[in-house]
Amino acid sequence: MKEVGIDISKQKPKDLTEDMMRNATAIINMGCMDDKSCPALFVSKVIDWGFEDPKDKPIEKVRQIRDETKKNK
Repeated sequence: MKEVGIDISKQKPKDLTEDMMRNATAIINMGCMDDKSCPALFVSKVIDWGFEDPKDKPIEKVRQIRDETKKNK
């Protein structure tokens, strides 16, 4: 993200809670449709962007996925 001018060095992952999902206007799902671990499957107001999960991907693929997300904002 630093490559495109976004500093996320102080960001920490946050647990998605039921309360957060219930009070959200919309939930953007970026492609996690794993029925064992994706909490977004259990709420009705999900917008699915369908991106590939960047986890364990080579940096070139992560960059490609990052750039795809930018087109959807």
